[in-house]
Amino acid sequence: MSELHRITTNPQLCGGRPCIRNMRIRVKDILDLLASDASFEEILEDYPYLEANDITASLQYAARHH
Repeated sequence: MSELHRITTNPQLCGGRPCIRNMRIRVKDILDLLASDASFEEILEDYPYLEANDITASLQYAARHH
């Protein structure tokens, strides 16, 4: 099931870049953390306002916009 509904864009937020649920954390930020070998658990611990499905949504977004 797609989690892409969690990805939002708002020209007033982060320069219009794709973000997680209108928060100031960009999809790119999540992808950069994953690329640096951070686990889902580590990301969720460091960013307690995120949910596991937010990370999944970031990966789905990246796969579709590659």
